[in-house]
Amino acid sequence: MGLFVLRLRLMRFRNMPVRTPTPHQILEIAAKYGLALTDADVADFRQLIQQTLVSYQRLDELVEPSLPVSVPRSPGFRPEAADNPYNAWYWKTDIAGGRQGLLSGKHVAIKDNICVAGVPMMNGSRLLEGFVPDIDATVVTRILDAGGIIAGKAACEDLCFSGASHTCATGPIRNPHNPAHSAGGSSGGSAAVVAAGDVPMALGGDQGGSIRTPSSWCGVYGLKPTWGLVPTTGSMPISYSIDHCGPIGASVEDIARLLAVIAGHDGWDSRTIAARTGDYMAELGQSARGLRVGVLREGFAHPESDAAVNAKVRDAARHLEILGVQLIEISIPMHYEGPSIWSGIILEGAAEMLMKGHGVGHNVAGYYPLSMQEAFARGFDTRLNDASDTVKLVLLLGEYLHRYYHNRYHSKAQNLRVRLRNAYEEALRRVDVLLMPTIPFTATEIPPPDAPRLFAVERALNMQANTCPFDVTGNPAFTVPCSKVNGLPVGMMLVGRPFEETTLIRLAHAFETNCDWRNI
Repeated sequence: MGLFVLRLRLMRFRNMPVRTPTPHQILEIAAKYGLALTDADVADFRQLIQQTLVSYQRLDELVEPSLPVSVPRSPGFRPEAADNPYNAWYWKTDIAGGRQGLLSGKHVAIKDNICVAGVPMMNGSRLLEGFVPDIDATVVTRILDAGGIIAGKAACEDLCFSGASHTCATGPIRNPHNPAHSAGGSSGGSAAVVAAGDVPMALGGDQGGSIRTPSSWCGVYGLKPTWGLVPTTGSMPISYSIDHCGPIGASVEDIARLLAVIAGHDGWDSRTIAARTGDYMAELGQSARGLRVGVLREGFAHPESDAAVNAKVRDAARHLEILGVQLIEISIPMHYEGPSIWSGIILEGAAEMLMKGHGVGHNVAGYYPLSMQEAFARGFDTRLNDASDTVKLVLLLGEYLHRYYHNRYHSKAQNLRVRLRNAYEEALRRVDVLLMPTIPFTATEIPPPDAPRLFAVERALNMQANTCPFDVTGNPAFTVPCSKVNGLPVGMMLVGRPFEETTLIRLAHAFETNCDWRNI
């Protein structure tokens, strides 16, 4: 292990004893919550707090376990603009696992909200500028153990709060098919480096469509796995109940290969307790004949749906029919309610877990990266004005709803999650897969720097009608490039039953093998 990484890890054990609060500090906290305390009350509570803090002083003396950093590496470098034409790389590295495995010799880009020890991580935000993790995320360790090579950190949106690609603190991420257009977000850099041919595969994150949107708009493959299949240990979250990590690839085989490595139970991530992995590589080349595919009527009928995109996805579906797939028109009216339910979950969830929870949240049975928590807290306290308008919107609205409506809407949305999940489960008893456009329209133009705030924020959040419902329910959802409109890619989304990624891979590979999506 390099001295640089070792120094970072030793910094975690510096002694920072908890001080007993002053009477003034106790009165400040009491005033916030409307507690009326006399001087005698304050003195009593101060003594009680001091006695309780003995346990915290002991915590300071204990050394917590750390995630392993098993591969030596140098910190890499920030690429020059000439070597980064789409602004899709935040940092370049060359970290090799040195072992034989399913990813031997394969270069993988890591979304910049996922920790790679010794390599700067910004999560697209000024709030984390200068932060260098001291751990490898579980998915990074698994890639290295399988012989993969970490090619670098792919740029992403500011704290991942955008479905377009113009809020990244290092500048807009551009679409390789047309650099004037968005690469999509928030995993825009991951999709763009794959689309540009820099790497065959990348990791992305998905809380509202952030794997599938950029993959669709950049013309690559992107799979949001079932919630809980892939661990997020060592990644910066947004909201516990909708966080997903998954693969982006240049081919279905790349998706299957990377998923096979990163999927499965992780003792640090309680979400993965129920994870059921499959033999994803074995599905490659299997016939799709006999699969029942439900063409979801509501997925084609949003106010913003582009008729040309709809037509191309239906054409692609007819190609599946030629392969022996049975197409069935299906209606799930509850699909229209998905975005509202998602909004109720993510806004307060993100404000509490990511923003006020200093990048890690509270009361989750998982691994807490202390150095990331401290770095985010400093940035949140000193640089919040440098955040994007989408970040500010999430904080302001989430805190408003929390403070004045007491989590009512977050709680109601979480309860409605069950109705939405049941609606898809009922449909998926009749069919094996649901099919619809990934995004109702092709990649939008990147707003100019002086664009009005209302326009720029709307452009960042207006594409998720078909994607975000499946972050709520946790169903696996796979975007497959299926055509182009005006030179920009169109994605076809395949949605399956929980932990049936195998079916989606089989169907996607049959389509990829038998159809040239660029000519549909």
